[in-house]
Amino acid sequence: MSGHSHWAGIKYKKAALDAKRGKAWSKISRMIIVAAKQGGGDPSANLSLRYAIDKAKGANMPKDTIEKAIKKGTGELEGMSFEEVLYEGYGPSGVAIMVEALTDNRNRTGPEVKRMFEKHGGSLGTSGCVNWMFTKKGLITVNNANVDEEQLMDIALNAGADDLQAVGEVFEITCEPGAYEELKNILEENEIPIEVAEISMVPQSTIEISDEHIAKRIISLMEAFEDHDDVQNTYANFDIPEEIIAQIS
Repeated sequence: MSGHSHWAGIKYKKAALDAKRGKAWSKISRMIIVAAKQGGGDPSANLSLRYAIDKAKGANMPKDTIEKAIKKGTGELEGMSFEEVLYEGYGPSGVAIMVEALTDNRNRTGPEVKRMFEKHGGSLGTSGCVNWMFTKKGLITVNNANVDEEQLMDIALNAGADDLQAVGEVFEITCEPGAYEELKNILEENEIPIEVAEISMVPQSTIEISDEHIAKRIISLMEAFEDHDDVQNTYANFDIPEEIIAQIS
């Protein structure tokens, strides 16, 4: 799982910069629209919507923008219609990659995702080719400088966590998706600073990347996906050692 933690950390640092520029708002708006369309506009009864609103607040999205996105999803306001599409493929060194997108035109998005794979030394695969390598989990990471491991383990396991691992500079906590919100809330109530918090697709095993050049190509590919307006989330099973991450960051 360590490769996932590394990418999650890099992705969240990038997301913080995007949020400052307001770049993340359009992606999160799409997430809110789709969540409201599928499960209704009441966040207390719609976990996906509640999760999307949390992300919006984390990106400093204005309250009225959030409310407009919800109304577009429920049909109270006119808006574009988005559909969820999952792309699966391989990056350099056979790294498995999944790309979740929300698009209003899959005939545009599909070829663009395919070109990004190919440009960075990868290839778009068929549906189901790598999905089986991942498990849906709640993922939370905490910097190990901010908390005692035994204290964190005691709090996390009592709050519904499945596992806690020390991975580089962070403790990685995983749980079933249904336990995610309560676990996150309890950590926050205990004033434990959270670095990453998301419902994620966690790889069952990882591919270690020890070559700096290949690591750079993989990160460039992942960042290209993240920069695409239609892409919501990217997941991969690479494991890049801390020292190489430091060199290419």
